[in-house]
Amino acid sequence: MRWGPGALAQATAWVTTTATAPWRTQPAPRATAARGPADAEIDLTNPAQTITGFGACFNELGWTSLALLKPADRAGIFRELFAPGVGANFTICRMPVGANDFSRDWYSYDETPGDFSMANFSIANDRETLIPFIKQAQGQYPALRLWASPWSPPTWMKTNHHYAAAAVLPEYKKVFPTLADNGLPVDRQGKEGHNLFIQDDMYFTAYALYFRKFIEAYKAEGITIGMVMPQNEFNSAQVFPSCPWTATGLARFIGYLGPQMAPSKTDIFFGTMERPNEALVDTVLRDPRSAPYVHGVGFQWAGKAAIAGIHRRYPDLALYQSEQECGDGQNDWKYCRYTWDLMKQYLGNGANAYLYWNISLKQGGLSRWGWRQNSLVAVDEAAHTYQWTHEYYLMKHLSHYVRPGARRLPARGPYANLLAFQNPDRSIVVILQNPDAVARTVAIRVGTRTFAPQLPADSFSTLVLR
Repeated sequence: MRWGPGALAQATAWVTTTATAPWRTQPAPRATAARGPADAEIDLTNPAQTITGFGACFNELGWTSLALLKPADRAGIFRELFAPGVGANFTICRMPVGANDFSRDWYSYDETPGDFSMANFSIANDRETLIPFIKQAQGQYPALRLWASPWSPPTWMKTNHHYAAAAVLPEYKKVFPTLADNGLPVDRQGKEGHNLFIQDDMYFTAYALYFRKFIEAYKAEGITIGMVMPQNEFNSAQVFPSCPWTATGLARFIGYLGPQMAPSKTDIFFGTMERPNEALVDTVLRDPRSAPYVHGVGFQWAGKAAIAGIHRRYPDLALYQSEQECGDGQNDWKYCRYTWDLMKQYLGNGANAYLYWNISLKQGGLSRWGWRQNSLVAVDEAAHTYQWTHEYYLMKHLSHYVRPGARRLPARGPYANLLAFQNPDRSIVVILQNPDAVARTVAIRVGTRTFAPQLPADSFSTLVLR
């Protein structure tokens, strides 16, 4: 079946989620001939970007939280997240290169000062956590795509010789009372707009080799990393593993990284970009040292304000939403509603992939460095039980139905609180929010047919049309 303006669409599925009733199957609304104005009209003639997929990040504390569960429960979670056609249908995920803020503690793959040849490089730590985590997912979906980024280089490659870039100041503890001290003196802090990585050819060469060793070591474990980004949140000095760079510094490093990634055909994206400053992307894409190697950009946090402009000026560049904003560990409905706004912002402005952050955490979402974040799975440590959070169901409203290779479809009309996609099998997927406190009927025109589901109060809905 090929869609066109005259196609006779029929709804084949309708699923709704509210704060108290997640993932409820509803009778599919009947199609009627289109007459009069609609609240929203799906444009079948001008498809936008292609969707690469949806997923989340493999973090160490995700694995240790899942280890608290019964084996059958843990297996069920992996099936729900990764088995094709079952639940979330995740197809692309992120992982750290060494420690991140949701690791058990700081580590890198080579903490031997001056080991420029990487003679002491080792991923032994990851064999306890990240590697079994990823392999469990691959067991459900062997074609899972992976990409990786470091939060910090080995400490001896940084001018402050420390994993962090910001000291834990008293005023921080007033806001985050559980914040853990990191031992970094105030006079050794990094700052935005400056390179904390040592700007020397010998260090660039060693760090590029570090990436290559990482790719090769994981390949030996049966795990292919298809893409890397050189630095998580490269503008931000954080109390956890972090390393500010300038865009020019990263452009210079990518010139060393590119040749090391070439043998394994590992792509390089610029990022992750957590600022709304499009000029930072321009710097790297226009620098002759880095431009030949950069095939995409990753955006997160405040970087969301830059994605529309970058997509407009570089329409063929792959763009990822690289990290879902993280919440406060409460996993509440209010934050789920905010997540929907983020999805519209990123996917509506050209993002090819959308990735949640923590797959699983203990209830409360406390990190090694002492603050709380949300997750898709919340584990009760005492009872050895778990629950799916609101944001999991919202992710599922998209990822269960929108397949890799789908195209986003623009919509016009007064009702703009939706996203629409056309899958490779030509089915149409429409995700809608009703934020109101009362039910609302929304008339959606697709070709010559109109569908008018009554959306429950304060809800999300997914319609599938064939």
